Amino acid sequence: MALTESTTQDKIEIVGDFKHIAIRTARVIYDNGAEISRSYSRNMLAPCTKTDGTWSNTDITGESTEVQAVCNAVWTDAIRTAYKAHVDAQNT
Repeated sequence: MALTESTTQDKIEIVGDFKHIAIRTARVIYDNGAEISRSYSRNMLAPCTKTDGTWSNTDITGESTEVQAVCNAVWTDAIRTAYKAHVDAQNT
């Protein structure tokens, strides 16, 4: 019995008005080439983050090149500005 495993980002979605990026990762276990198990995990990225009252662009350097390309395409300055205003308005 030869068990092997693969992990792939099988779905990248743009979600909502502020273009959050939803990433689904599939983990597949194979036994002699036949799939015996599949599980999923999800991660969500916002266009920017606020730490101690200071806004910064979300660090995407650790993400795959595909995710980085999607983020760079949809996270315009206008989207970031609108997202910051939305979050700040809810926290006042």
